[in-house]
Amino acid sequence: MATGLIAVSYIGAAVLFILSLGGLSNQETSRRGNVYGIVGMAIAMAATIVAVFLDVADFEIPLMILVPTMIVGAVIGISVALKVEMTQMPQLVAILHSFVGLAAVLIGVGSYVDPATAEHYKGVEKTIHDVEIYLGVFIGAITFTGSVIAFGKLQGSISGKPLMLPGRHLLNLAGIIVSLVLMGVFLDADTVPDGLWPLLVMTAIAFVIGAHLVMAIGGADMPVVVSMLNSYSGWAAAATGFMLSNDLLIVTGALVGSSGAILSYIMCRAMNRHFVAVILGGFGTSGGTAAADEAGEVVPTSVEETAGMLGDAKEVIIVPGYGMAVAQAQGTISEITNRLRDRNVNVRFGIHPVAGRLPGHMNVLLAEARVPYDIVLEMDEINEDFPETDVVLVIGANDIVNPAAQEDPNSPIAGMPVLEVWQAKTVVVSKRSMATGYAGVDNPLFYKENTRMLFGDAKDSFDEVLKSL
Repeated sequence: MATGLIAVSYIGAAVLFILSLGGLSNQETSRRGNVYGIVGMAIAMAATIVAVFLDVADFEIPLMILVPTMIVGAVIGISVALKVEMTQMPQLVAILHSFVGLAAVLIGVGSYVDPATAEHYKGVEKTIHDVEIYLGVFIGAITFTGSVIAFGKLQGSISGKPLMLPGRHLLNLAGIIVSLVLMGVFLDADTVPDGLWPLLVMTAIAFVIGAHLVMAIGGADMPVVVSMLNSYSGWAAAATGFMLSNDLLIVTGALVGSSGAILSYIMCRAMNRHFVAVILGGFGTSGGTAAADEAGEVVPTSVEETAGMLGDAKEVIIVPGYGMAVAQAQGTISEITNRLRDRNVNVRFGIHPVAGRLPGHMNVLLAEARVPYDIVLEMDEINEDFPETDVVLVIGANDIVNPAAQEDPNSPIAGMPVLEVWQAKTVVVSKRSMATGYAGVDNPLFYKENTRMLFGDAKDSFDEVLKSL
């Protein structure tokens, strides 16, 4: 009876996770999607605790260890969630992925050395279980170190410039081949000590592969890397589910893994990049330095001129980027939007799929500032409207509005779909300096005749624009 109720609870939680993903695919339903996910996770955790309490779980763990551990984890999670800023969300997501990978490694090794495993699995079943352990540890180890490096790059403690070791692809291939050879040794082992050493050696190799893979990926591709690591963490969780014979963990891991892979593919298309090319790395630098070759002279503008242009306009499009997130200017931008709409100015937002350093980063910021969902449009929905637009405000965005993607076939970002802001009558670019974007590529937009540069902190600048309006 109890086993049946727990199974039903797991099925219900899995359905809620599916509904959560469906809700999160749209801004209007994202809040409901979050609620579905929270309820599903609460049901899953409650069912697991009950299974342990009634001693009907597929794994053994004392309740006196499980509950305090959950309390400690909950306290840490709540404290971090309360302190983290929206600009730090990419780093937070990356480090959470690393926890999933590390959990897969520890559970895999623990499952292998557990005496109960040898008693429970015999013959072919033992071989299958050992394969599950080996693959779970391998994927988890790559996810762990890769996520830690991604966190460091996003945090700025590690350079965003790709690490180009000589023969780096051969090094990765050699690590994979050695891991496959060790897998054969691991499966042929008759005792735990004989199988433990190839498992641990493979784990060390996988740690190095994960770190090297992400170190070789440049800063411009970091949004795709975060999404890719999301997928890896899902497959690591699914492998852990197979180890523990936990159907819910298998389903949840598969959902996360597949959705992360789909999102990575969508983002690669948005950047005109091949997924394999991103994984192999080599594009993008740390950014933050001015370009060496200037394409012309920039025309600076003032807060008063910007306010005047906005006040006289009929059509305005705002393109936010990571700089808006850093300056925490979304609230002021929302107020300016409301003022302009009260004057019957048609204000809309154009969002590039890889704006910011996390998929959906700009959408979340604008939702936080209570910008109406119906005026926040994707790149494909708004690109054709720029020629009829009076003023475009580019706030802290760089690479996603770079005309070199279309005009310079030799540019590193050539072919990347971008927001064609330069087709508007006037473009106002809010930046702190003339530094390049995360891709480290100069932007000819800044030198075009219809572009005006509003230098300074975006929050301070647009606070003054709001006062002028």
